[in-house]
Amino acid sequence: MMLTALMEFLVPYLGVFWAEALILVGTIVVMSLCIMVFVAFVTYAERKVLGAMQRRQGPMTVGPFGLLQPFADAFKLLSKETIIPTQANKPVFFLAPILILTLALVAWSVIPLGAQMVLADINVGVLFLFAVSSLGVYGVIMAGWASNSKYAFLGGLRSASQMVSYEVSMGLVIVTVILCTGTMNLSGIVMAERPLWMILLLIPMLGVFLISILAETNRPPFDLPEGESELSGGFMVEYSAGTFVLFFLGEYMNMVLMSAITAILFLGGWKVPFGLEFLDFIPGIIWFIAKISLVLFFFFWARATFPRYRYDQLMRLGWKVFLPFSFIWVIIVAGTLIYTNSLPQ
Repeated sequence: MMLTALMEFLVPYLGVFWAEALILVGTIVVMSLCIMVFVAFVTYAERKVLGAMQRRQGPMTVGPFGLLQPFADAFKLLSKETIIPTQANKPVFFLAPILILTLALVAWSVIPLGAQMVLADINVGVLFLFAVSSLGVYGVIMAGWASNSKYAFLGGLRSASQMVSYEVSMGLVIVTVILCTGTMNLSGIVMAERPLWMILLLIPMLGVFLISILAETNRPPFDLPEGESELSGGFMVEYSAGTFVLFFLGEYMNMVLMSAITAILFLGGWKVPFGLEFLDFIPGIIWFIAKISLVLFFFFWARATFPRYRYDQLMRLGWKVFLPFSFIWVIIVAGTLIYTNSLPQ
């Protein structure tokens, strides 16, 4: 309603084309700022949750209850000097963190925040998300190579092989959801009817997907690219100040993005959970944020609970456990849908 009123106000002064362009740019800017502010508070929430699990307080000093700590940290890092290695490839060195952050923002263009609340409601939204998330590997390799450091390059290669390994399983998980819903449109996946037996059929793939997004985003217990004992910080070891902030933001934006994808594929997106109609008065975007927060809590809980995997254990889990299991489960889901005559039209 607000966008329609704004459009009617601007058209007499700017014309239809420029009015639409201005509204689109404004929407993108506002959405990007909201995501960045949300990511800032995700870092705060992680430190508070980890503090509670380790019987300490976490951030408490800057602002009430430490709420301004993320902004203080960002100001501190941005005010420091950016040190560039002498032998680094400077254009690629600066392009890598920008690419990672940009891809994390671009993916949000197809994420439906609520009914009719999506920037680009394309019919192949799942493929778009999968393509954009796969491109993040290039930023990691570019960062490791452009630093002209063997430690950074080794960390970049390890991270790239790790991300590729788990993207295969994630792709098969998404295939099972598409089989059950019959659409690659993200809004269509949320709105598709799923009987109880179909939800139970997808629960094992939810477990595979949750573990895979931990590895995809390089989060504990799979934070091997930043293996301090053997890699001195991984692919971003030569980055500092503002460029490091971009990597840091990109990692947490990818966490939020993967949480949003999980909520859309398995948790009903913006819809009221468990079909509780008496809660319909709560806006859909609130439910969507709550489900994202639930998956983010899983990220924090895993970091506080599990020890780091060895690299061979990580690869074995991805290629020898998740990949065969995902293949078999795709066949089981497809066979069940055909046998029960439940394939979506």
